[in-house]
Amino acid sequence: MRKNLVTVAAAAAAVLSLAGCAGSVSDPLTQPATLVPDTKSGVVLDTLPPPSKKLDVAVYNFPDLTGQNKPNDNFAEFSRATTQGAAAILIDVLTKAGDGHWFNVVERNDLQSLLQERQVIQNTRTAIEGDKAQSLPALRFAGIVLEGGIIGYDANETTGGLGANYLGVGGSSQYRQDIVTVALRAVSVQTGRVLASVTTTKTVYSIQLQGSAFKFAAVDQILQAEGGLTKNSPMTLAVREGVQLAVYALIFEGVKANLWQFRDKIAGTTFMDQLNAQRKAANFILTPPPRSPVAQQSALLPERPVVTAKD
Repeated sequence: MRKNLVTVAAAAAAVLSLAGCAGSVSDPLTQPATLVPDTKSGVVLDTLPPPSKKLDVAVYNFPDLTGQNKPNDNFAEFSRATTQGAAAILIDVLTKAGDGHWFNVVERNDLQSLLQERQVIQNTRTAIEGDKAQSLPALRFAGIVLEGGIIGYDANETTGGLGANYLGVGGSSQYRQDIVTVALRAVSVQTGRVLASVTTTKTVYSIQLQGSAFKFAAVDQILQAEGGLTKNSPMTLAVREGVQLAVYALIFEGVKANLWQFRDKIAGTTFMDQLNAQRKAANFILTPPPRSPVAQQSALLPERPVVTAKD
C-alpha cells in the first residue's frame, strides 16, 4: 500500500512539473514572428544606385479599387480579395528604395493624428513657458504626390488539373491562377501634371494536391485512405511585389524623362542599359510592316465617300 502511494505521489509531481514547464515552453505547432520575406523585385529595388538628390514625396491614399471579395465556390465571401492596407505597403517600399537614399516620405496618410499631437505639444509649451514658448518647426512638404491603387483583381484567370487512378490508388492536382494589377503615378504639386505613370501585374498561384487509396483488406473489409495539401500564394505579398516593381519602373520612367538622375552617371547608365535589355527580352513589341511610299501618301489623304449605284 505504501509503495502504491509513493508511486501515485511521484506521478502527481511529474504532472505538476510538466504543467509548470508548459508556461515557459512555446507551443511546438506555432511559429515565431518573422520579417516580411524579400522578393526579387524588392532586392533589385533596394540595390538601386542613389539619386543626385532625394525626392520629397507624399502618399495620401493607395486604395483597393477592385471592390471584389475573395472567390469562393461554396458560399458568399464578404472578405476583400486584396489587402486594404496598400498605402502602408507603398510607404514602406518607398522608405527602403535604394537602401533608403531615394525618397523622403512625409506623413499624409494619417495627417490628423500628426496635427493633433503637434497641437498638444504646442499647448503644453505655452502652458509652461507662456508667451516665450518656442514654436514647433514647420512640417516638411512634398514636391511630388504618389497616387494610384490596386486597380484589378482577375480571379480564376487560368484553372486546370491532372489526375490518375490505378487499381484504387491514385492522385490528382489542381491549380488556379489569379492576377492582381497595381497602378502608380507621380503628380507634380506645383503644376498638377502627371510626371510619370506605370502599371504592373503580379500572378498569384494556388495549388491543391490530393491522393487516395481504396483497397479490399479482406472479403468484407475495405481500406480507404485520403490525403491532401493546398498551397496559396499570399495575396499581401503579391501586392507588395507589384508595388515594388511599380516604384522600380517609376524611377526608370523618371530617369528617361530627365525628371531625376543618378548621382553616379556611370552606374546610372549601366542600370538603364540593363533594364532596357530586360524589357526587350521580356516583351515582344509588335511593329506594323513597312509600307510603300504610295500607301503612306494615301494614308494621309481623307477617306473618300463610297458611291453606290442606284437602280
